[in-house]
Amino acid sequence: MKKNIIKLVLILSFSVTSIAIMAQGAAPPPPPSGGIGQSGDQNQGGGGAPIGSGLGILLALGAAYGSKKVYKVWKDKDELES
Repeated sequence: MKKNIIKLVLILSFSVTSIAIMAQGAAPPPPPSGGIGQSGDQNQGGGGAPIGSGLGILLALGAAYGSKKVYKVWKDKDELES
């Protein structure tokens, strides 16, 4: 019973908090910076960041983690059959 009451209190507190956060009005965007010697529309940031190497690292780590899990299941299966 105590666990159910704690869960209920947590759910209610999170829902009240999320409603309060969503109720806040959005601030207007900041005015564009004039910049010296800039004409026309300028890119406002972060557009040229390379993601290739980071993506490769994440894929390699995911493959290593998956192969570790498969090896562990395979090893446990062999131990159970012995």
